[in-house]
Amino acid sequence: MSFDLALIEQQAAARGLLLRLQLGGAGPLQTLRVVVARRSSDQSLALLGELKGWATPQRQGLRLDTMRVQGRDTQDVGLLIWAATFAWALEATPCRTAWLLAIRDDPRQHGRLVRYFKRLSFQPQRELGAAPWDLPRRLIWGGSGLLMRADCAEGLRRCERRLQLR
Repeated sequence: MSFDLALIEQQAAARGLLLRLQLGGAGPLQTLRVVVARRSSDQSLALLGELKGWATPQRQGLRLDTMRVQGRDTQDVGLLIWAATFAWALEATPCRTAWLLAIRDDPRQHGRLVRYFKRLSFQPQRELGAAPWDLPRRLIWGGSGLLMRADCAEGLRRCERRLQLR
């Protein structure tokens, strides 16, 4: 049985985490923010991770940006965020392909990002650099780096397998 959003939220709760999706946008553009938090002893919420993105009503319309995980005991936070993102795309949008940019700031960090994204099923598509024809995409993505694409169903399967092993 494949993960769905409800099951992913249950997986988060079983780990003492709260996973929520915040949706917005107007017209055909939908914005997405996936957050994972932990409730502290004083009942306040500590944000552990988030991912932001947007979707257009197309098979290749999911664009992901700003993935961040912070704090202690966060080994499953990233996987839960990715699983929820892929599940949402498959359940609530026509998107079947996700795109992201592995930013090229520091060469060593860029290499880590590319390896991490490949484990989630993202495959390199093209470099965005300083060429004039890269400018429109750089404006959208906010920098230079490696543009990568993933199949949402395969990404969800990989997250599911890794979460079940823990």
